[in-house]
Amino acid sequence: MLTTIARHPKLLKRWNVFGNHILFKSTLSPRHREILILRIGWLCQSGYEWGQHVRIGKKAGLTDADIERIRQGPDAAGWDPFEALLVRATDELRRDAFIGDATWNALAEHYDQREMMDLLFTVGQYNLVSMALNSLGVQLDEGVEGF
Repeated sequence: MLTTIARHPKLLKRWNVFGNHILFKSTLSPRHREILILRIGWLCQSGYEWGQHVRIGKKAGLTDADIERIRQGPDAAGWDPFEALLVRATDELRRDAFIGDATWNALAEHYDQREMMDLLFTVGQYNLVSMALNSLGVQLDEGVEGF
């Protein structure tokens, strides 16, 4: 991915600042961040994003069963109720471009304002990244499986 974006050095420089916040400095736990990223990658059908973040997600504690639930969506059996809300919020953002009141209020019982903002910007960032990967035809890295 970075090799592709590096063809536009000014964009890469500025994108890296934002991307580094989302991936490394966010107020979200790595597990929650990866649930959001994997769900939006799945919804966007970005094989590159999915393959990369399955690996990262497993390092953040996601199991194969968690990853299968991410594919299935917020109503899949076995979800922790709060993590199901994260998946539901991602679905709502992708479908409606906002989180509905019921989901927002339920999330806000557990997340503070900064965490809510990081949730929004994580999904938004990886929606954009997925669109770019898909449109630019970025191929999977060696050893990384897509869908």
